[in-house]
Amino acid sequence: MPSPRKRHALELFSGLPARYDRVGAVMSFGEDPRWRRALVDATAPRPGMRILDVATGTGMVAFALAARGATVVGLDQSEAMLGVARARLQRTPQLADRLSFVLGEAEALPFADAEFDALSFTYLLRYVDDPASTLRELARVVRPGGPIGMVEFGVPADPRLRALWRAHTRLGLPLIGRIVSRDWYEVGRFLGPNIESFHAAHPDLPALWRSAGIAQVTQRDMSFGAGIVLTGVRDGAEPR
Repeated sequence: MPSPRKRHALELFSGLPARYDRVGAVMSFGEDPRWRRALVDATAPRPGMRILDVATGTGMVAFALAARGATVVGLDQSEAMLGVARARLQRTPQLADRLSFVLGEAEALPFADAEFDALSFTYLLRYVDDPASTLRELARVVRPGGPIGMVEFGVPADPRLRALWRAHTRLGLPLIGRIVSRDWYEVGRFLGPNIESFHAAHPDLPALWRSAGIAQVTQRDMSFGAGIVLTGVRDGAEPR
């Protein structure tokens, strides 16, 4: 039985997949695609690598990884999101032998230990009940030394920029959402408070990663801190 947090996430995004990529880019002033490209670059995909992309959504990162020659499995808990990704894959037959999508949850991955050479995930930890436990599960399926990376929204550290960010997330996002649809309006209202509460609860994300068995953790703040790309490698020891 899904927890209230997970049920809310599934309900919140159930009406978004058809326009998810475009509206998400608009809401971030076009920055979200740049953050995802930075994640792909940090993952350094190449032919012969097997990569798991968790919370793949409509598959934006998964397609980019596969386009560079890696074999990629995209996993998401939303069948609606995966439907859009699979439809796109049908229109991209040149990637059919390197890209697949599966339904599943980040907290209990249906894969063996050290099965993948690398792992990526986007906008995931705010939607799980136990981020530390989820990170340990993500690290479990990556071989020792394999890269792990994520994209997440951040909160600018500079007080002046933070004030502008707060105005955008509290007023701008709901307004943009209202123009698009009721579903996007609800997302616009939700995001700002959710992002801030997550970072208040987890002010040191690199330390959280290290406690999950991920080493060499670095955080890259993008767009004045509105976006975060966090990267590391699976430690040689088993995650605690």
